[in-house]
Amino acid sequence: MTRFHLRFPRVHSFLLVASALATLAAPSVQAAGDAHTMKAVRMHDYGDAGVLQVDEVPRPEASSGQVVIRVQAAGVNPVDWKTREGMLRKWGINLDLPYALGLEVAGTIASVGDGAERFTPGDAVYAFLPLRTGGGYAEYVAVNESFVAAKPKSIDAVHAAGVPLAATTAWQALVDAAKIHAGQTVLIHAGAGGVGHFAVQIAKARGARVITTASKRNHEFLRGLGADQVIDYHKQRFEDVVHNVDVVLDAVGGDTLERSYQVVKPGGVLLSITGQVDQKKLSQHSIKGQFVSASPNAEDLEEIAQLIDAGKIKPYVSKTFALEDVAKAHAQSETGHTRGKIVLEIR
Repeated sequence: MTRFHLRFPRVHSFLLVASALATLAAPSVQAAGDAHTMKAVRMHDYGDAGVLQVDEVPRPEASSGQVVIRVQAAGVNPVDWKTREGMLRKWGINLDLPYALGLEVAGTIASVGDGAERFTPGDAVYAFLPLRTGGGYAEYVAVNESFVAAKPKSIDAVHAAGVPLAATTAWQALVDAAKIHAGQTVLIHAGAGGVGHFAVQIAKARGARVITTASKRNHEFLRGLGADQVIDYHKQRFEDVVHNVDVVLDAVGGDTLERSYQVVKPGGVLLSITGQVDQKKLSQHSIKGQFVSASPNAEDLEEIAQLIDAGKIKPYVSKTFALEDVAKAHAQSETGHTRGKIVLEIR
């Protein structure tokens, strides 16, 4: 499959992806109500949600190869508030502030730049925005059309906005990195979360047997998504009941990742989206593994859209917030106990 030239190596953490961050110029604030301005959420410093402001800024214009999307909804992800807290700065990377947050959007094409040929104004789309630019928490965003795909026809913009980053992460881990196929057994940690609930459905759509961990309140939800076995991590250690799986996808990290090496069969694959895997432990257990971070890619979004329209993947949005309530949305995400996705509705 041909990949776009801006695709980053999957083995790198999204923290390393940020080493390619471009300088973001802070646009001057113009009067509210101006037809050439828009509302956008920007972080003006690192810290808690108090650093977020809803600013009035100039609307973006499409450069060569870009489209401008009129945003109807934007997904909220842990990477958003971790960036806000200064996660990237801990790696020696300083963003030029104010910085516009948000990496997932759904909406309609507002305008098309020179050289952009895939879309026309009015088209319903969804997109995964690069971390180096962000900008999804806004009424409009300009993005390279290679990161944009037609919105799944069977869902609305709110549900579509919860798909791009989370589903692409699951897809690139299970399909691209692990190459799962029918007859395999996959263990997915935190199956009810944003990435997890897509991973369960993608693995099932590929014909795998799916085991997942979750609190008791999410068991029925996960069985409805196709999980064959759900383990209550509050009452049972997964390594006591799970053995010799082909693939583990860990979205928890810490002790959960440490205990996962032992349940993968020799030759199997351990994938983490929360921290680097231990190469020595991989060798000790005769397994493969890597840290997977998602890269924006329209072709993946197109394949995911086909599965959504075929009824094989159903995005779940548990909470929506207005753009002005972005601090509440971050607070909910920070609990680590959200079922499915959180979305900002932008009117």
